[in-house]
Amino acid sequence: MPQLPLQAVLFDMDGTLVDTERLWWEAVEQIAGRPLTEADQPDVLGRPVEHTADWLAAATGAETGRLATELHREFAARVRTGIVPRPGALDLLDALAGAGIPTALVTASPRAVADSVLEALGAARFAVSVTADDTEHTKPAPDPYLAACRALGVDPAACVAVEDTQTGVTSAEAAGCAVLAVPSLAPIETAPGRTVLTSLAGVTVALLDAMVTPELRVMSWNLWLGGTQVVDHREKQLKVIAETGADVVGLQETHGTSAQELADALGWHHHRAGPNLGVISRYPITARLGDPDVGFYGATGVRIRLDGGLEVDVWSAHLDCAPYGPYDSHFDGLEAAELVARESARLERMREILRRISDSAADDSTPVVLVGDFNTPSHLDWPGVQWPVTKAAEEAGLRDSYREAHPDAVRDPGHTWSPIHVEHEDGSGRPEPQDRIDFVLHNGRGLRVLDSRVVVRGVVRVWPEVAGNDWPSDHAAVLTRFGLTLSPSGV
Repeated sequence: MPQLPLQAVLFDMDGTLVDTERLWWEAVEQIAGRPLTEADQPDVLGRPVEHTADWLAAATGAETGRLATELHREFAARVRTGIVPRPGALDLLDALAGAGIPTALVTASPRAVADSVLEALGAARFAVSVTADDTEHTKPAPDPYLAACRALGVDPAACVAVEDTQTGVTSAEAAGCAVLAVPSLAPIETAPGRTVLTSLAGVTVALLDAMVTPELRVMSWNLWLGGTQVVDHREKQLKVIAETGADVVGLQETHGTSAQELADALGWHHHRAGPNLGVISRYPITARLGDPDVGFYGATGVRIRLDGGLEVDVWSAHLDCAPYGPYDSHFDGLEAAELVARESARLERMREILRRISDSAADDSTPVVLVGDFNTPSHLDWPGVQWPVTKAAEEAGLRDSYREAHPDAVRDPGHTWSPIHVEHEDGSGRPEPQDRIDFVLHNGRGLRVLDSRVVVRGVVRVWPEVAGNDWPSDHAAVLTRFGLTLSPSGV
């Protein structure tokens, strides 16, 4: 079984795993002798019994201890007769057990109530349970979640806490956990490190794992003559990079200075090679790889150092634009063997790039990402044509991240050429062949694909009325989110 970054999942009880928020609300209303309102939520939801008893005592003048006893009694009676698992809760617990991920119950309810719920859910589902009786301070203090992590022997930063109230979210985040919030009554806002969903139904182990997995977002983007065909192209390029959250961008058609200008505006690091290629990175560049005087076509690379110290080689490539296989197929009707034969020059350039990548790697464990505009389709997309450039990359151990994330080429074609060309530029009115010719490839060492997508943003008018486009390129970009396993084996 692969070793996942996710070490444990810590569940709140009331309103998260079981529908007890309603029962608690009803119990408090019974003791308060009045209907509760939205204004009462901060003192009722996610709070220990003692807090709510103090709050009621201040409002009614009754003795706190008696109120706490009555609240316990009313709530426990409702739990015994009205407990209902929340949608998806049991399925998720079973999936975590199947993946070998330990779970804990972390609640602000007293032990007596928690044990009743554990009996209903199956106490064996949880390795640990922490209640209001088990720590000096309960939620919103971090103590309960820290206690659960200590009992499990796990790092809070490698755990996901599942909560339904802001009080619980505050507790879990103060302990250093990522949070999946599934609000029961009061809304919860999204925030860094926090995911908000409407239900546990459909939540997977992979989703929880991704929440604690360090990520690297790599984008491939042909800028189209630096973007100069579009008004305010630099500002539009910067907006795209910011909105995608890209960490590293391999650039083609930089028009000489784009890499440096983009990096300077972002406060990033950059590398320029020749008149056409560059890489920009939010992470420090520790080495520059390949020929700095590469021509218009070819490849260049950098080694970047991530926050955890892992170094990754990122290469940007641009392969010859002619002959172009989709034209040969769609316009001239060439058969597969002829299409493959006409790829010989492009294939030789790719083989040279692959040799440079191999020779530049620090060792066999070096994570490598190769992005670029290959100007050729993929053999993974055309069942009848073994396009040799992508085959050569595959034989060299490089995986196609988009096809890993979207294996069905019919359902998810992932076309990157071309968002602006609907008809061929020769004026014949022939439809422009749409295809996937831009790629983010990787060798799988220390990297695993979390997601990959084609990126086109905003208003995109077709050629030649493109000057006002929001999207400042004739290619779509490709953005891949890699999870970092931080181990040379990539598992």
